[in-house]
Amino acid sequence: MRIVPAIDLQGGKCVRLYQGDFDQVTEYSDDPAAIAREFNSLQVRDLHIVDLDGARTGSQENQDLVGELCANTGLSVQLGGGIRDVDTVSAWLQRGVARCVIGSLAVTEPGLVAEWMAEFGAGRIVIALDVSIEDGGPIVATHGWTRSSGVSLWDCIDALADAGMQHLLCTDISRDGAMSGPNFDLYADIMRRYPQMDLQASGGVRNAADLERLRDLGIPAAITGKALLDGRISPAEVAAFLQSA
Repeated sequence: MRIVPAIDLQGGKCVRLYQGDFDQVTEYSDDPAAIAREFNSLQVRDLHIVDLDGARTGSQENQDLVGELCANTGLSVQLGGGIRDVDTVSAWLQRGVARCVIGSLAVTEPGLVAEWMAEFGAGRIVIALDVSIEDGGPIVATHGWTRSSGVSLWDCIDALADAGMQHLLCTDISRDGAMSGPNFDLYADIMRRYPQMDLQASGGVRNAADLERLRDLGIPAAITGKALLDGRISPAEVAAFLQSA
């Protein structure tokens, strides 16, 4: 299983939001490149970046910074936040981003996102579906978690599976930033239904034991930001986890 460190960018700084709330922000560093270099030293392959400014305004104000991270970290960067048209996808890929992360549009306009997968290759697009557990089932939220789509996670996945979707990033909103542990049952269910999917489990990873349990479930990748930034998962634990793979 791949460990995918996460960096959230806001105003040129590395921050973390609590459950996507812009009013509950913790600043970690005014030098995101230094954080990325620390992650690179862990011998991981990937880096997940959320452009919070882009998510909030739709304006891609961090292109130079993200381009620097792509060029200088040696990591395969996937980026999300405010990507709402094909020109923005193309621009980020030209900047060196390996994969663009698409959220709300994958729910509201799946046909458009399917066109992007056909144009750029399904391997260059990550579908990010954020869910709330309602009446026992996962329902997808949109627009920065502020709206319920009323659509089940399974219907959203099925709508794009025929277009060749390869990468799925799924977050249980209630777990994000809460350090309460991932929703293991949800991720196990996804893998049972879609065993070929490159699933990235996101939200709630607290420690190395959570990573071990996700790996035991056969999850291909896990995103962790806060646990690494807070030192709850140490470099030695990451090294041991990767060596035992």
